[in-house]
Amino acid sequence: MPQSAYVAPKSKEDLDLNVVKSFLIYYKEITEKTGKQLSWDYGTSAFPYNIMGHDENWFYLKGTSEEYRGIVIGLTEDALQIVLPDYATHGDKAKANELCKFLAKKMNGDLTLFNGRTMYTTKK
Repeated sequence: MPQSAYVAPKSKEDLDLNVVKSFLIYYKEITEKTGKQLSWDYGTSAFPYNIMGHDENWFYLKGTSEEYRGIVIGLTEDALQIVLPDYATHGDKAKANELCKFLAKKMNGDLTLFNGRTMYTTKK
């Protein structure tokens, strides 16, 4: 059974898949820079996905190895939904949790995790 997490931004204007896609590209870039500083290929370990199938309401992160198969990201009426399909691995769930926290911080939104618990983001 698929599992879902939700990022509900404070403002509805922040719900845009192009913005989410740009955040994921930024995440990949900063992890690659960290890897260069460490002389290690950290970028492919930190973001082992290719962004595929961009539609107006969803896109797909396709895994690049056997440990990571895929994550679906889409829009609901008032939140960003991150879905782990039935075939998702434990690695996908761990990366999805990490990406959810990153996106919630960037979008300044509240995060409802896969286990149903909510993490609230507040700026100081």
